[in-house]
Amino acid sequence: MDHPYAKLTPDFVLDAVESIGLQSDSRILTLNSYENRVYQVGIEDQTPIIAKFYRPERWTNEAIIEEHQFTAALLNNDISVVPPLEINGLTLHEYEGFRFTLFKRQGGHAPEIEFPDTLFRIGRNIGRIHQTSGTETFKHRRNFSMDDWAVNSRQFLLENDFLPKSLLTAYDTLSADLISKMSTIWKDVPYTPIKLHGDCHIGNILWRDDLAYFVDFDDCCNGPAIQDLWLMLSGDRALKTQQLVELIEGYEEFCSFDPIQLRLIETLRTIRMMHYSAWLARRWKDPAFPMHFPWFNTERYWSEHILELREQFAILDEAPLQLFP
Repeated sequence: MDHPYAKLTPDFVLDAVESIGLQSDSRILTLNSYENRVYQVGIEDQTPIIAKFYRPERWTNEAIIEEHQFTAALLNNDISVVPPLEINGLTLHEYEGFRFTLFKRQGGHAPEIEFPDTLFRIGRNIGRIHQTSGTETFKHRRNFSMDDWAVNSRQFLLENDFLPKSLLTAYDTLSADLISKMSTIWKDVPYTPIKLHGDCHIGNILWRDDLAYFVDFDDCCNGPAIQDLWLMLSGDRALKTQQLVELIEGYEEFCSFDPIQLRLIETLRTIRMMHYSAWLARRWKDPAFPMHFPWFNTERYWSEHILELREQFAILDEAPLQLFP
């Protein structure tokens, strides 16, 4: 049986775009995207637009529209984001069973985070995003939780025969111990959930004309503020501390940051690692995944994954990063 995305031929994509009144020039370019499908489509006598086709059954219409409303609110507050285009009074469109949204094409390059000023300015922008989020949370989008990202990920992998039998016991035991340890940490860190970008890494920031444009709010959710900050950190402990100081200094120009959330960084990193493996497994029937991730689901992959989780188990016992070392 063909995967639903098999229907997304170039002609189908062009027909969908033209169904809402735009006239394509028949040029189409497939862009890198795995969860959804994204294309650059040429428009007659205009700048090309970006067409994003949502993965069927992943989000409700209400959840998608809530994402669109969030980015529109950010833009209205002069925050550099790329919101959906409103066409015929709508931002979410439907064509023969597929929901899709159009965006303007935004050029740019990855931010050069080796420069402290870049991190400071990214921190300022994340602070502005969280300031705009206010105290009201999403009603139709998920809440970031241990169950959703870690417990369910572990359960899916164990129940669907992805792990080699030789490594099954090791993963089963280790992942259970990790979840127990992370749950204790999570419960000891109080926080007020806010609206988040949700997947705020440098790949979702485009730097252009000395501005940081935040893109791809597909994973926006409710959760702790640190979730939108920790993915900017890399390198050894000393370097991550320097990066953190710059980020938070910029962030606190617009939002207060509770340092207790720093205790969640390694928990969030571990959760992301577990979720990523389960995400690949859940999408394995999508032909794009075996093609672009051929190393996944091999014995070597699972052996290395378990080793990384063992390292995280030890790191979780270390003192968290500090703003004032």
